[in-house]
This record gives sequence, C-alpha cells and structure tokens, in this order.
Amino acid sequence: MIVSGVNMMKNTVIFDLDGLLIDSEVISYRVYRDLTEMYGEHMSIETYIHDYSGKTSVRNMQTLLAQYRLPISMEEGTAFTEQKEKEYFEQGVELKRGAAELLSYLKRKQYKILLASSSDRERAIGVLSRKGIGAFFDDMVFGTEVKRGKPYPDIFLKACECVNEPLENCLVLEDSEAGIQAALAAGIDVVCIPDMKEPGGKFREMTAAVLPSLENVISWLEQQHIAKRSEK
Repeated sequence: MIVSGVNMMKNTVIFDLDGLLIDSEVISYRVYRDLTEMYGEHMSIETYIHDYSGKTSVRNMQTLLAQYRLPISMEEGTAFTEQKEKEYFEQGVELKRGAAELLSYLKRKQYKILLASSSDRERAIGVLSRKGIGAFFDDMVFGTEVKRGKPYPDIFLKACECVNEPLENCLVLEDSEAGIQAALAAGIDVVCIPDMKEPGGKFREMTAAVLPSLENVISWLEQQHIAKRSEK
C-alpha cells in the first residue's frame, strides 16, 4: 500500500463504477472477446486492460472495429455487446468488497457522494438500483454526457460543477490508469483501488494513495482527519 497526504480535508467523494464499485470489468472483457471470436479473432485480457479498460463504450467499439477489422457497423457491434452484457449481468455481478460499508460511512459523515462513470446512464443506474446503492449518490455524470472521456478531465470537472464544490474539496476513487490521469488533469486528488491491473510506477506517484480494497478507504480517510487535526 502506498500512501501520501492530501492537501486539505475533503467533503466530496467521486466514485468510478466499473472495476471500482462493481466487479464488472471481467464481464466487459468477456463481451468484447465474444464479439471478436465470432469473426475468428481473439482479444487477450492484456489487450483489454491496455486498450479498453476505463474507456467509454463508444470509444471502445470504435477501437475494437478498427483493431480487429470487423465487418460490422457501430450499431451492430453495440447491439451485440449490450445484449451479451445483459445476459452476463443476469447471471450476476457483485459489488466490490467494502462498497456498501464505505457508502454508508460517507453518508453518515455527510460527505457529498458522486458517480463519474464511463458507462451510459441507463446501464449504470440499473446496476446501482439492483444492488441497492443508487440512493447514496447526490448526483451522477456519465461518459455519454461529456465531450471527452477519460483520461481527459471532463467527467470529473462536470461532477464537481454538479454539486458546486471546489476541486480541492473533492476526492476521486478510481481503479484505472486512465481514471488516475483524468482526476489529476482535473486537479483533484485521487485514491486508486486497482482492479485488473496495478497502476504503473508513474501513475502510483500521481495518487494520494494506492489501497488494496474499498475496505481500506474508511481508515485512510480517518487517518487524514487525524493528521489534519494534529497540524492545528
């Protein structure tokens, strides 16, 4: 675990969704793998992690069609992946360990809680509702609602605007390198909880902390409060 200090006390926490709150990245990989294999191609898990993880569905489909030269349209590819993902989700997708407990803690402590996800709105809200955690969020921003996806900062900047909070009051929780880049480009401190891929050295150095699980976030936040009080 790598930990460094943050600039000041936080009152707003911004969550990613896929790979951070829900264990869905492996499902996304299976969906894209299924599509490529229909045309005699194969997407490795390494390729998914490097080229697709943390990106919007629109960008990913554009990349996939070009990378594997699939003889289908964006609309056909999207229809396939949406249906296949629905089938996998019906088999079950789990919350990440500590997710519900962390959200409850933040709500009790009167943090503002936001979602900033590359997912589309309907998909994300459906998942959050089925898992019983949708009501925790004060607002949500999705990849289809901003001009540029991660690693650009647009989605996090819009999230802060939604609740009228200065960037320095906010903290981003992310699992991917693209998410780390986006948060830092926005000027917001970020804590990384890795999913399928550990962040590289330069990305680890960008973070306020790298924690093994959402279960560790509460104690980390409390340590920041203690450190801040000791400075007074």
